[in-house]
Amino acid sequence: MAIKVLVVDDSALIRSLLTEIINSQPDMEVVGVAADPLIAREKIKALNPDVLTLDVEMPRMDGLVFLEKLMRLRPMPVVMISSLTEKSSYITLHALELGAVDYITKPKLDIRNGIMEYAREITDKIRVAARARLKRPGPPQLHRTVAPKQSADAVLPVMHRRYAGTEKVIVIGASTGGTEALKEVLGVMPADSPGILVTQHMPEAFTRTFAKRLDGLCRISVKEAEHGDRVLPGHAYIAPGNRHLLLARSGANYVAELSDGPPVNRHRPSVDVLFRSAANAAANNAAGVILTGMGDDGADGMAEMHQAGAFTIAQDEESCVVFGMPKEAIARGGVDTVLPLHEIGRSLVGWLSAQGEKAFRV
Repeated sequence: MAIKVLVVDDSALIRSLLTEIINSQPDMEVVGVAADPLIAREKIKALNPDVLTLDVEMPRMDGLVFLEKLMRLRPMPVVMISSLTEKSSYITLHALELGAVDYITKPKLDIRNGIMEYAREITDKIRVAARARLKRPGPPQLHRTVAPKQSADAVLPVMHRRYAGTEKVIVIGASTGGTEALKEVLGVMPADSPGILVTQHMPEAFTRTFAKRLDGLCRISVKEAEHGDRVLPGHAYIAPGNRHLLLARSGANYVAELSDGPPVNRHRPSVDVLFRSAANAAANNAAGVILTGMGDDGADGMAEMHQAGAFTIAQDEESCVVFGMPKEAIARGGVDTVLPLHEIGRSLVGWLSAQGEKAFRV
């Protein structure tokens, strides 16, 4: 049965383009369009859509107010439509907290051609949303798909070796549903935890806002990674949109490196690249976590970390918005333990204690 989509956007052009893209797919159809949330409310009742696409800034009723009411009274999969601006990125992240599954970035120039270039991403996200596990108040987030699919070999080679040092490091990868999952994992990490590097599939305008948001919620400091950052205890570094994040060594210290290398698994940043770099630079001194997300990015990299002696965790199916990336990592034999989201932070603390580190209280 075709996925029934209701398109809600105050732009007639966007409504028309989304309708064209969605109706071109054999497994989905637009059953209605609405220019504002009040019209959308009536069409939801009449048409019972499977997925709603919702503009961030809407007339007559604020899009976030509408989303909050919708998720409370009639929960359904929602994909937000957002412009790549700092203001829109903040609003979109809040929408994900309220329960939206994912978002689509709206081009600022040449809208027709820009939207058509995102056709595959739009339809992929609608398919994922239709299957997603709804959580109230919230799931979500992101990835940007770029063809063709390549492995981490396109960015860096395998160079596994053991190091004499004992300094620990944690690397985390996530995609759809990851913004809320990361908030839960990082939110319980103690202020003196090892340095943490994070790759979350996100476009450029969103990662700095996301890092600032996490920084205000966590005991650790969180920032968007910069090339050459020393990876310090009590700090987390978020991969900037459209750049790979790698863990490297400078003498006895860990440092963050950024790469403009080609997309890996159609993503930049790629979780596979981060995980391979951790296997290369930290080996058994690393812990890797793969969270909710569509596709298989990170599955091979986690297997490499596992082979290098790292401790590896996958989020379980029940707590994932999309059980894609963790499922693939498990299938490839790279996972030591599978845990519900709320237990992952505690497991990392337990690993640190078992490694002879200071025992932290969460």
